[in-house]
Amino acid sequence: NLRSLVLDNSVFAFNLYQKLRSSEGNLFISPYSISTALAMVYAGARGETQRQMEEALRFSLDQEKLHPAFAEFQTGLNEMQEVGNFDLHVANSLWPQQDYTFLDEYLSLTKQYYGVSITPVDYVLAREETRQLINKWVEDNTKEKIKGLIPRGSFHDLTRLVLVNAIYFKGNWEHQFDPGKTEKTPFYISSEKSVQVSMMKQEEQVYYAESASIQFLELNYVGNALSMLVLLPKRIDGLKQLEDSLSIENLELWRSSLIRTKAIISLPRFKIDYKNLLHKTLKAMGM
Repeated sequence: NLRSLVLDNSVFAFNLYQKLRSSEGNLFISPYSISTALAMVYAGARGETQRQMEEALRFSLDQEKLHPAFAEFQTGLNEMQEVGNFDLHVANSLWPQQDYTFLDEYLSLTKQYYGVSITPVDYVLAREETRQLINKWVEDNTKEKIKGLIPRGSFHDLTRLVLVNAIYFKGNWEHQFDPGKTEKTPFYISSEKSVQVSMMKQEEQVYYAESASIQFLELNYVGNALSMLVLLPKRIDGLKQLEDSLSIENLELWRSSLIRTKAIISLPRFKIDYKNLLHKTLKAMGM
């Protein structure tokens, strides 16, 4: 069941990316975060709503198997953190309207399998206070990296429940970059335009592979429990071709071709802020 869940979530991730890739600017998404939050919604869905969510989220497990699989996956992440040298924190919460009756079975299920905190609030008479309270919870659970998640005007007369998932990760590279080797270098954002960025540099033994059009690089974090996989088009104008080829099958193929070799690595230092409302995207995916 756990393997099925991981595969389903990966397929959803690539499907979602293909829907979002045409938007302007940088793209930064956590498909696992989206799947987890919507799995908590799915727990209360039945009939046609349940069927549509299964289609969009690519859930192949039924209700009885899906939620324990999410719990098992979360347990695995927690165990990795205990033995690794990184900080990985996942938190879920429910914020129900205080005078609205929810099924006890639903609240018990989300507590058991998603470890949610449940905080009754008032979306009728205390919307702004509730908004600030939820935003403060998100700040606290992302070490203040995500601020102001819910903007003013998000709640209305029909709001009865808000479900929140927050993920925080911080890890050290297995091979640290020497700050003294960082230097300004052109970074191409299109074939016609480049910007000067601070580029980290190192020469190290890493896992690397390449095809006719793409370079693949896997950088381990300390402890080797987690890694970052970097995909880079060989041509400056090759991003579209790379994105067209993104699939779970190709990702497995590329990863299987990685070999440990000495490589000269240049990576930009960067920061991304990204915000998106997914209801139209999920609707286009069948939900």
